[in-house]
Amino acid sequence: MQLGFVSAILPDLSLEEVLQYAAQNGFECVELLCWPVGAAERRYAGVTHIDVSNFDQAEATRIKALAAQYGITISALGYYPNPLTPDIAERHVYVEHIKKMISASALLGLNLVNTFIGRDQHRAIEDQWTTFEEVWKPLVAFAEQQKVRIAIENCPMLFSLDEWPGGKNLAISPEIWRRMFASIPSDYFGLNFDPSHLIWQHIDYVRAIHEFKDKLFHVHAKDEKIDADLLYNRGTLGLKWHVPKLPGLGDVNWSHFFTALNEADYHGPVCIEVEDRDFEESLQSRQRALVLSKAHLAPFMK
Repeated sequence: MQLGFVSAILPDLSLEEVLQYAAQNGFECVELLCWPVGAAERRYAGVTHIDVSNFDQAEATRIKALAAQYGITISALGYYPNPLTPDIAERHVYVEHIKKMISASALLGLNLVNTFIGRDQHRAIEDQWTTFEEVWKPLVAFAEQQKVRIAIENCPMLFSLDEWPGGKNLAISPEIWRRMFASIPSDYFGLNFDPSHLIWQHIDYVRAIHEFKDKLFHVHAKDEKIDADLLYNRGTLGLKWHVPKLPGLGDVNWSHFFTALNEADYHGPVCIEVEDRDFEESLQSRQRALVLSKAHLAPFMK
């Protein structure tokens, strides 16, 4: 396994500065965010460390040389929109940008992209599958042609009233993953596995690692803390009774987590994803969050 981080937490830095920071602090890899250049749609979005809009071989050669200069591997390219939004025009924008990211990944010789399935938040899960197949079968076929794997993160995207009631990402649980992979049985279609999203859903992340070991393409390391008092007052159907934390400050048992990854014979990247508001006041505090997270996780990866 290779320990790295997701570049979304360092929007202030250029691509070279991100790679330099990673090298100076002993990281092995970085997931580089590839949002379209422009204003952020939400927190941690809108970060562009690689612009895939007009990506070509010359740019791929430049980026590969830069990564080699600092001895850092690019774990994946990342872009997390809602490709199943009911707004057809908006959906088209997202799908086309995912395709550009896939093509850029192929040119880089990286062959892995991370994203969301998406969801119409106002429709039941059972009513999503026709749209899912219409959007994702062609996308996975496109990725297969370029030999690029797609890793879907398991974040429900249900944290605020604008995402209520169903959330904006379908791929939230083992039952849904089984149906996704049965519907599109491709070696190029898998998971970007994040245990923090399973903590607050009360889903056994160790069991999930074992069941879906052949679909683990990429891993995010983020913790989640359940506030017992807020849970008591609001119940599981309420919002904001759980918060993202740095690894070691929440309820994930990282010893059990990495034991399961080893037992599943996972050899890929593990990228720290910082979304802890206690470490957001400055660039320095966000960089410190990465160093603290690395210090907590590194002993489990020996």
